[in-house]
Amino acid sequence: MYHSIYDFKDFYNSPMGNAVKLILNRQIKSYWHNIKDMRVVGIGYTQPYIESFLEEAERCISISPADIGVYPWPDNKKNLCLLAEETELPIETNSVDRVLLIHSLEFAELPKSNLQEIFRILKSNGRLIIITPNRRGLWSRAEWSPFGNGTPYSGEQLKFLLRDNLFVYERSCQILHALPLRWKLVIKNFHHLEFLTPYILPTMGGIHVVEASKQVYSGSAIGLTEPKVIIRTRPSIATFPT
Repeated sequence: MYHSIYDFKDFYNSPMGNAVKLILNRQIKSYWHNIKDMRVVGIGYTQPYIESFLEEAERCISISPADIGVYPWPDNKKNLCLLAEETELPIETNSVDRVLLIHSLEFAELPKSNLQEIFRILKSNGRLIIITPNRRGLWSRAEWSPFGNGTPYSGEQLKFLLRDNLFVYERSCQILHALPLRWKLVIKNFHHLEFLTPYILPTMGGIHVVEASKQVYSGSAIGLTEPKVIIRTRPSIATFPT
């Protein structure tokens, strides 16, 4: 079971974890190919993925859930990692451009509250990527990996969850079609298998990658000619970390 941040770190330091990281990073980059001067927040265990944004983004912060712990990151640089409850993020309202959620939603006790908090911190044009195990995929059964722990989701479940929290579904895909086998031959040819397996098992991708945008409702109050924008917010907990 993945109870500690060091369990996740050990997985990504392994040959299979490194292969998975390369596949997921490629998909994230295809969605967010330009984040120049944007504020990026990763929630869950995100260090292997937001690291590639450090040079391009205005700033990056990784938030670890309080129950798994945290360690300084990145190495030999100013710390950009913090520990927080996912339902009470210490970030100013409407201050973040992009949020990456990975190794988070499937472990969440209050997934709706988590998404409401992400809605609060995102700007009106902000975007969210959710990466979570596919209920129908084989990776959700691989208990030796972080994707085989927690509660997996179907694509429709994720769409309903996003809709109920005022997010607009934009696009999604399934990846990690390669079988979750820690054989040297599989790891060595992981990228080739990832390319070929979708033609054999098209709906059995191990991971959902879903992008959504923040939805803001607008309307006109009685007696006013100017439109009034209504945004679901609550008082901020703290200013965006510097």
